Amino acid sequence: MIKMVAFDFDGTIADSIPMCIKAFKKAISPYAGHELTKSEILQTFGLNEIGMVKAVVKDNWKLALQDFYFYYEKMHNSCTEPFPQICDLIKYLKEKNIIVALITGKGQKSCDISLNKLGMENYFSDIMVGDEIHLNKEESILKLLKKYSVKNDEFYYVGDALSDVSSCREIGVTCLSAAWSDSVDLEELKKINMTYIFNNIYSLKIFLESKLS
Repeated sequence: MIKMVAFDFDGTIADSIPMCIKAFKKAISPYAGHELTKSEILQTFGLNEIGMVKAVVKDNWKLALQDFYFYYEKMHNSCTEPFPQICDLIKYLKEKNIIVALITGKGQKSCDISLNKLGMENYFSDIMVGDEIHLNKEESILKLLKKYSVKNDEFYYVGDALSDVSSCREIGVTCLSAAWSDSVDLEELKKINMTYIFNNIYSLKIFLESKLS
């Protein structure tokens, strides 16, 4: 019996990864001393924005971070809608008395900006954000399991990244791989989570419905 579903943000709730990369490249490259590549930026993903900036900027990282927030909010105007049907799915789960949370690698400030741009500030019972030092989704999941007295087999995490699958397996919960974003590495996901790959939100809803009874 399912009791709780937690969602990732970038690539799962919204098609925001291209915008994130663009804003980071624009803001941080001058401080890094060279034009950051997509690969360099993606290697910092999973940490919050403070950790991302510190990973590539030695000096003046605080100024670089301020510039990132400026461009992030400005460029977010190109991403003001979540993926179609994702809000309906969240509302459906809440109607069924399922606890719905957000677990993201984003920092608090970028997360607040994104939820505001999408009008989703009040969609989640809990919002767990990232850490600047290490990937912390495992810790966030464990905190929520304890807080709401939810067992491992009553919890599902919905995320698009390969690391989401690994984090969930480390602590014995199921990761439902969101594969509806163009940014997803589908071939690699098939290698590690073939049973739980969802190419669209409708198929995810059908699966979750089957776990409600």
